[in-house]
Amino acid sequence: MIMDIKNLLISKAKEIGVKVSPAQAEQFQIYLDLLLERNTVMNLTAITAPRDVATLHLLDCAALAAQLDLSGKRVIDVGTGAGFPGMVLAILTPDARFTLLDSLGKRVDFLKEVQTDLELKNVTCVHARAEEFAAEHRQSFDFAVSRAVANLSVLCELCLPLVKKGGAFIAMKGPDCADELNAAKRAIKLLGGEVEDVKKYLVPGTDATHSAIIIRKTADTPAKYPRRWAQIKKQPL
Repeated sequence: MIMDIKNLLISKAKEIGVKVSPAQAEQFQIYLDLLLERNTVMNLTAITAPRDVATLHLLDCAALAAQLDLSGKRVIDVGTGAGFPGMVLAILTPDARFTLLDSLGKRVDFLKEVQTDLELKNVTCVHARAEEFAAEHRQSFDFAVSRAVANLSVLCELCLPLVKKGGAFIAMKGPDCADELNAAKRAIKLLGGEVEDVKKYLVPGTDATHSAIIIRKTADTPAKYPRRWAQIKKQPL
């Protein structure tokens, strides 16, 4: 089973133009094992079959690496949860610097354990709320990414203030995101963003199609954003 998962990751990633080396496949296997082990005592994933974790989590996130050139960049993963997509991208892009941000301390403790076991030098795990973290790190990152399930308008207010002008926020969504994107247009403009592209991709090893919404940061985000979480939740832009 172990070698099957490693070979699956290497072969299926190759189909989308992402190179997974044997050493990286070994890191992914350790990550997968830790995830499923810790998932028995805390809620990290509803997907528990090893092959499904490999495809629907690891390869789904790896597909994002085929859409972006992260080399040498500073990247923040907002609402990273179990490390998706940030930890996956960090394994694949060792010369980029990743900040994995989550509001739940137990998740961040898990991510630190993964970071230690994988000996990743390019990852910083932070326990904080995004709207509070933004106060000290405004426009500090080349890219913000999020696979969180929050509405796109909400995600934009949490993520775009963290991105440098000229950088981009990438939201990972399902296949049908047109209505959500249309509803977020006002928020995107207010926050200094502009929709650059919506890339559809087939999750390797599955028949599932997902979307990567790429929002380019074209102007500085007004200082009043992000607002407090209660305001964001009650009155999305």
